Amino acid sequence: MPEARTAADVLVIGGGLAGLVVALECLEAGQSVIVVDRDTPERLGGLARWAFGGMALVDTPLQRRMRIPDSPERALADWLRFGELGPDEVWPRRWAAYYVEHCRAEVYDWLIALGLKFMPAVNWVERGHWGEGNSVPRYHILWGTARALTLRLIEALRRAGSGGRLTLLSGHRVLALETAAGALRGAVARDESTGQEWPLRAGAVVLATGGLNGSHEQVRANWPQDRPLPAGFLNGAHPFADGSMHQAAEALGAQITHAGDMWNYAAGIPHPQPHFPGHGLSLIPCKSALWLDHRGRRLGPEPLVTGFDTHELCRRVAELEQPWTWQLLNWRIAAREFAISGAEHNPRIRDRQFLLFLKETLLGNHRLVRQMVAECPQFLVDDTLAGLAAKMNALTGRDDVQAEVLQATVDAFDVNFAAGAKLHNDDQIRRILHARQWGPDRLRTCKPAPLQQRGAGPYIAIQVQLITRKSLGGLQTDLHSRVLDTAGAPIPGLYAVGEAAGFGGGGASGKRSLEGTFLSGCILTARAAARDLCH
Repeated sequence: MPEARTAADVLVIGGGLAGLVVALECLEAGQSVIVVDRDTPERLGGLARWAFGGMALVDTPLQRRMRIPDSPERALADWLRFGELGPDEVWPRRWAAYYVEHCRAEVYDWLIALGLKFMPAVNWVERGHWGEGNSVPRYHILWGTARALTLRLIEALRRAGSGGRLTLLSGHRVLALETAAGALRGAVARDESTGQEWPLRAGAVVLATGGLNGSHEQVRANWPQDRPLPAGFLNGAHPFADGSMHQAAEALGAQITHAGDMWNYAAGIPHPQPHFPGHGLSLIPCKSALWLDHRGRRLGPEPLVTGFDTHELCRRVAELEQPWTWQLLNWRIAAREFAISGAEHNPRIRDRQFLLFLKETLLGNHRLVRQMVAECPQFLVDDTLAGLAAKMNALTGRDDVQAEVLQATVDAFDVNFAAGAKLHNDDQIRRILHARQWGPDRLRTCKPAPLQQRGAGPYIAIQVQLITRKSLGGLQTDLHSRVLDTAGAPIPGLYAVGEAAGFGGGGASGKRSLEGTFLSGCILTARAAARDLCH
């Protein structure tokens, strides 16, 4: 490697969203930057390239247009209550307050200035079972998904780094952080294709390496002791997010907090074309589907319904006898409600095909349902419940699901409709009706009806399991994204951003996220680091 490429003002470890934002802001301020990324050049941007692009934002013009009465004060109250952040959680609480106060200007306005747009509807997620979550809709979706954001940032990064101020090292892994005379001086990197190693020198090092949840070993090691550990789960993070740089920072005196707080999902399926071993897709479970245990019995007594408390869904699924559950629905429900998180399976939004998106929203996304039937072994279809039960057993290689049990499960739900809407008495129906009161949810949620409704078939069963996603904990940082030691003092020259910092303070979300705080949390923590680096 030529000598000119081994030293810079700032060394950014990790080429995901947070790393790209730090690098761009530093370059635009006149700094020289080295970005080291373990992945291949075409995957620069990390998981943001495949993310859906949803962001929890507060008091935006879009909310005002939809007459949503939001404010930083209201959002902070929701955040602290839902995340169960106690008064002793000093830095997480400060970052929560910083987020709600600054996300409008530093995320929403900043993205608009980059030439990006949001879809013209705000969605309502994580409401909480009893209204303790998002008290109003806050979930904004990028038109073009996070892929559009990632490509825009990469384009701006290359433009800002012209003239040799940017060194981008893809396919390189940082092996260790280096110090001299007690001071941080850079890192040692290795070219994964050649095995060659060399030192990288910088005045400051920014850790943008993601969280811990890409490593199942780390997930198991940090799993909360008071919650059951499922026998198996899929990986919805990335195997490179393995915590190795957390440990390197810890060796310098940094502290990792809230490592057991995770944002996982309860309904994952194996990726039909996996990018790495154990790669999973996170489904957005259909609100109108019946959620069943491995024997085909409805989970209860409180039914599982998505959109209210993801943390609770994961807890209940993790404590079951088997590591898989079933979503039972019909084609009518699937066409209206079935979705997969991420850009890959939302091409109408990703590629900004508005008319096709509108058509699929209004008439049903039969294309995606047919695709999953063709590609996914966990997606089973049959004209009869007895035939479906046989296929469920064939998939698992067990005789857990008895046809008469599956039939009784469906009959018990359908009896709610026998005497008309006045005699509905089912908590899932109540939650569906509540969701349908909000316009955007009404478009994507079926009017309650019997599962055995004439003409609504065939029946569908989807085998799902828990899938790891985000680490809510990480390296503790102050509001400048400086990594703090065990005494609470900044470690000179060391910063952590995005998921590596638990999206701020080593765990800004607490036990639960209001959902959509991850991409925006990457941007906020990265911009805070860049301001301090360039002041």
